[in-house]
Amino acid sequence: MAGTSLFMLLDDIASMLDDVATMTKVATKKTAGVLGDDLALNAQQVTGVRADRELPVVWAVAKGSLLNKAILVPAALAISAFVPWLIAPLLMLGGAFLCFEGFEKLAHKFLHGKEEDERHAEAVRARIDPEVDLVAFEKDKIKGAIRTDFILSAEIIVIALGVVGGMPFGTQIAVLISIAIMMTIGVYGVVAGIVKLDDAGLYLSQRANALVSAVGKAILWAAPWLLRALSVIGTVAMFLVGGGILTHGLPPVHHLIETLTAGIGGITGALLPSLLDGVFGIIVGALVLVVVSIARRMLPGQSAAH
Repeated sequence: MAGTSLFMLLDDIASMLDDVATMTKVATKKTAGVLGDDLALNAQQVTGVRADRELPVVWAVAKGSLLNKAILVPAALAISAFVPWLIAPLLMLGGAFLCFEGFEKLAHKFLHGKEEDERHAEAVRARIDPEVDLVAFEKDKIKGAIRTDFILSAEIIVIALGVVGGMPFGTQIAVLISIAIMMTIGVYGVVAGIVKLDDAGLYLSQRANALVSAVGKAILWAAPWLLRALSVIGTVAMFLVGGGILTHGLPPVHHLIETLTAGIGGITGALLPSLLDGVFGIIVGALVLVVVSIARRMLPGQSAAH
């Protein structure tokens, strides 16, 4: 009997681990759309500090990211345990925010004002002015990056929670913790590599070997394009993921897309639903941006602050 009970226990554990692995894979796919923007934003946030301080700054932000997730994961689990009906509205809000954030990035060059240009110029002066307190500047960079990470981490956790919301509580815990750890290591590992790409390229470009030098020069040329590509991919992914969340949460819209794509086969049939999700995401993002812009103008002091 003891042997049978042990085998049953091992079978249950194996089954649970299999569920955890499967759901983690699904949740990772769902949240991957946020990662391109996460990578680009965090890489941009930590650029501008001294070269010898780039990795310490990335490490400081990574620790802040882990703290963010240490707050968000228990909060998400508490919602799942006590108010599970809240998962769907939070998921819809997360999708709308993704679309808003993506559209705001597209409209940024038309909407930003002189105040923002002046803040950017001030940041540039801070990096080259020897009298500026670089420690305070670095701390501000870290705080800003951690604030950005909190928003993006919340989006990731909410999307992951929407995937595992119907699973046993133990599976939910394992999947959310796995996602939190993997996303943090993955994002900040890649960010560390991105911010040091130029250093690696410079080092290789100065080698005597012609091939190695050519590789280094190619890296120096490709590094800024990589960051731009990540930003573009991230923006597109925000509309696809955010729009997909919203269309699946709005049955009439979801059924309309199914009707429009019915009978279309091949690659077009596979890609068209996602494309329509993205178009819907762009529309929602534009509407939310209009509402937010009006609210900012109506609230005292918000227009100037923005």
